[in-house]
Amino acid sequence: MKKGTLSLIIILGLIAVLGFTLVGSYNNLVKLDEETNAKWAQVENQLKRRADLIPNLVNTVKGFAKQEQDVLVGVTKARSGIVEAKNPQEYARANEQLNTALSKLNVVVEKYPELKSNENFIRLQDELAGTENRLAVSRMDYNESAKIFNGKVRRFPTNIFAGMFGFEKKQYFEINQEDKKLPEVKF
Repeated sequence: MKKGTLSLIIILGLIAVLGFTLVGSYNNLVKLDEETNAKWAQVENQLKRRADLIPNLVNTVKGFAKQEQDVLVGVTKARSGIVEAKNPQEYARANEQLNTALSKLNVVVEKYPELKSNENFIRLQDELAGTENRLAVSRMDYNESAKIFNGKVRRFPTNIFAGMFGFEKKQYFEINQEDKKLPEVKF
């Protein structure tokens, strides 16, 4: 074989390897991006489910605690923050406000023992507890998926391809420092 032909074959081979690497990296980024988006959609589903349960819970409490209107309005307002949120940071902020409002609602519930024994209230509390568990799992799944995606986007040489094709790091769904503190239980 001639020198020129051999050089051409080597160059074409290198271009082919680079092309396959580029296509493979791109397809992997697309797959990870879609997985992360699907996990985020599940977080949104659980937040929506939670937000949908809250009006029923509020209406049940309203029947027993008419004078506690401020707390009930606060819960309703905080719920609307979840419905209007657009990204993980907004959802985290709205979730924090809703957690605060729900903790105030729990204080109201403590004042009304007959409410705590009401069948509708108990059922709604159970639904809300189940939703909170599903939400925690969904957030964990999303954050794990975002971690994998973000690691891929940041690693060389994929970071070059990610930048070329517009793949950006995903935001984590994080809680604030106040929510990280353990609640104090007193008897």
